Amino acid sequence: MQTLLDVILPVFLVIGFGYVSVWRKLFPVTGIDGVMGFTQNFAIPCLLFQAIAKLDLDSSFDPALLSSFYAGASICFFTGMFGARALFKRDWEDCVAIGFCCLFSNSVLLGLPITERAYGADAMTGNFAIVALHSPFCYGLGITVMEVTRNRGQSATVMARAVVRAMFRNALVLAIGLGFIVNLSGLGIPTVVDDALSLIARAALPAALFALGGVLVQYRPEGDSRVVVMICGIALLLHPALVWLFGTVQNLPTDGFRSGVLTAAMAPGFNAYIFANMYGRAKRVAASSVLMATGISVLTIWVWLILLETV
Repeated sequence: MQTLLDVILPVFLVIGFGYVSVWRKLFPVTGIDGVMGFTQNFAIPCLLFQAIAKLDLDSSFDPALLSSFYAGASICFFTGMFGARALFKRDWEDCVAIGFCCLFSNSVLLGLPITERAYGADAMTGNFAIVALHSPFCYGLGITVMEVTRNRGQSATVMARAVVRAMFRNALVLAIGLGFIVNLSGLGIPTVVDDALSLIARAALPAALFALGGVLVQYRPEGDSRVVVMICGIALLLHPALVWLFGTVQNLPTDGFRSGVLTAAMAPGFNAYIFANMYGRAKRVAASSVLMATGISVLTIWVWLILLETV
């Protein structure tokens, strides 16, 4: 429990700084919008590009691990989307954003440090394999479904163009694609450029968390509590349970099994809000879900760690 608090509490403190700063009018709301734009369009893309460009793509990409994790994630996405429609009568665009909250686990900010502290650095190979495909898969699925939803009633050609246009206008997806190009080409990043990217990338996560705190002042959970509870249940319980099931059926090795289940057990990541903010849909739900699920995950991750001791 102490380990979890050591990892998660600093995240809450940064979010809290952003919340209090805006609440007490020490930092303007317009400034939060600027910080959000910086993280979404510059800092996080630099972080993703640099990480993927340097990733060892040849190391331990286990198809059983990846299929277990992403099959579970996809089921959670559609469960959240259709659940929001059937249970809460939300607009379809809102439903897609809510489904994305159920899809995108916090695989980096929480998943990596918790796995390392629980099982050691040598047990993180599976985590890195999941992280390498996490943003491309999740944004690819989310953007495709959102654009099809927004353009429903149009011809297949119109919908396809809308999806491609949205993908190639998304700074995060472009950064990921460029990272893979640099990685596969074998071209190195010049030292001067790499140092500049590192300076920007180091600001990505703390700035994003600070901005999330400021956003929470604007989007309070009144009227959305039941939707948020549904998201927490799907993200914190259903996803890891599905990975456990699929991993067991495919006889995943112990290290990969633990990495997959534990990563799936993480709360929705900040990208859940970034996606909602991109389309201007269900932003209050996304922001509240990230905060509430991260708090609840202190207990649920502890339970999953106890269960994984039996593997």
